[in-house]
Amino acid sequence: MPFRRFALFALLAATALLDGCTLSRVQIRRADAVVGATTPSAASCDRADHCARPSPLLDAGRQALAASTPSHPRHVVALLDDSEPALVARLDLIRAAQRTIDVQTYIWDQDDVGQLVLDELVKAARRGVQVRILADQLFSFGDVAVLDRLARASPNLEVRLYNPTFHEASTSPLEWAAGIACCFFRFNQRMHNKVLVVDGAVGITGGRNYQDRYFDWDDDFDYVDRDVLVGGPAAQAMAKSFAQFWRHKRSVPLTHLRDVNAYILAHPAAPGWPAPKYDHPQRVFRVEQEADDAAWLRAHVLADSLETGAVEFFSDLPGKTDQPRKRQARQFTAHVMQMVGAARHEVVLQTPYLVLSRRARRMFERLHQQTPPPRIVVSTNSLASTDAFAVYAVSYKHRKRYLKNYGFEIYELKPHAADAAAANARASLEWVGDGEHASGDAAGDASRRYVATESRGLLGSHGSSQRPAPLVSEGRRFALHAKSIVVDDRFAMVGSHNFDPRSDHYNTEAGVIVYDQRFAGQLRQAILRDTQPQNAWVIAPRRPVIPVLTKLNQAIGDISESLPLFDFWPYRYATSYQLKAGCTPMRPSDPDFYSCYEPVGDFPDVALSPKLIYTRLITAFGSSASGIL
Repeated sequence: MPFRRFALFALLAATALLDGCTLSRVQIRRADAVVGATTPSAASCDRADHCARPSPLLDAGRQALAASTPSHPRHVVALLDDSEPALVARLDLIRAAQRTIDVQTYIWDQDDVGQLVLDELVKAARRGVQVRILADQLFSFGDVAVLDRLARASPNLEVRLYNPTFHEASTSPLEWAAGIACCFFRFNQRMHNKVLVVDGAVGITGGRNYQDRYFDWDDDFDYVDRDVLVGGPAAQAMAKSFAQFWRHKRSVPLTHLRDVNAYILAHPAAPGWPAPKYDHPQRVFRVEQEADDAAWLRAHVLADSLETGAVEFFSDLPGKTDQPRKRQARQFTAHVMQMVGAARHEVVLQTPYLVLSRRARRMFERLHQQTPPPRIVVSTNSLASTDAFAVYAVSYKHRKRYLKNYGFEIYELKPHAADAAAANARASLEWVGDGEHASGDAAGDASRRYVATESRGLLGSHGSSQRPAPLVSEGRRFALHAKSIVVDDRFAMVGSHNFDPRSDHYNTEAGVIVYDQRFAGQLRQAILRDTQPQNAWVIAPRRPVIPVLTKLNQAIGDISESLPLFDFWPYRYATSYQLKAGCTPMRPSDPDFYSCYEPVGDFPDVALSPKLIYTRLITAFGSSASGIL
């Protein structure tokens, strides 16, 4: 009865909100007039190149474009695994832009990274570059005052929000519930693409959003992530895809949003664009200097870059749920499935969320039936590393299926992965050196740190529900966020696709496929590094202790796992293993595996807490929600 009352209340609230959703043309024109009258029009540069700075990255992209023909494209590609080069490359490209900058993202926070990139974009617009920002509304900005300042920062800067809830920039908990109650499929469809394109010559795409934790700048929780820089015709395809999203009806200008419109009309005076206030200015100064250092860029971005031929950029179409039966609406999703389904020898998959769509399950089952079947290596999160515990719970439920039916080798990231910690060490030292600007409270402001994380579920995605599970150990922790695939050492994908039902059916996704063995080798090596014993636990079947009891336990577990509800049996088919001291790493199929690996429990390093209990409950009751988590 209480749930029915809540549902009725949410539906009534949604109806009330919908009645006043769309602004009148008069209201929009009034706000547009205020913006036009109070936006400074003078440019900071009168040169034809808009005072663009030299860039070895943009030069490499332009050279690739110049060498390309329709039948023989040329590209330069560079993996951006480390977070600092990934951020510095963005700053360099923004400063080097002469004509256009297009930015598309799922999250834009107002922390140090978010402020830094935004300020660089405003500076580019003020020197005459046409800058367009398209961000998914649900997890971007949220501060109406910031959006007001952006609307009036420069006539060359335009911002639109994708699929805004009830035509507002900020979504309250009540509107969140109302959106689910009244228009679930539309509310649930998000723009998950991450793209930066400069002058139609160079683009960056992958998994990173504009938030500290995607660049190792968070004080207690960071993501292991990946982008790829591409120069050449594929960058032109990125620009074309961006234009499709920009023109779509779900991409809404700021003055068309009810709360932004009202704020502009209530504050007609020009707000100006104040200088950012960084929590840790020394690290910001460092990357600003590196972005102007051509030698640094060559050493950290271009040193391992490759000149190659075939590179393809793919993106789903905007409004994906509006046209689910149109194959082109899921263009990128279809190509990802095709490339994996064609595997003959090996698939190396890295995904934060190991929850497979029905289509993916059929594909992997078919691959496993080949003679011989290809090796399938999966790098993903553990409960100790992830901030999406609800999704992990569904993955945990189906471990036996993954291991037996699909032949997966599953490696789950440790929360204090040694290689991730080593890569983060330099930034940590700089951070501590910030003195009075450093955070004095290790816990910090939890609401700020966890509200805008890119977790999977829309249900219960506010506030404390997105904090990772408490750990037994201490120290900065890492979660996997990279989305990449290597097939047969021949071609590879880097993008935003999580290989899960949400990416398959709801969110729009984007990425590049590079048809080059050298690039595939680089990416394969990077993923396999995350599966090494110092970075990950390996998931393997439990070793029989008493054969009769083990078989009985597995039989009961099979029955429990097959139930959509009441899957409470605690002893699962598989558990986590850690390499013993003095042993060398080996695959779970090796006959000596159990002599060199020891079990460490189903949820190693996770402290007893409500999160652990919730995980068990979702395993028992939540499998039917896997498509929307």
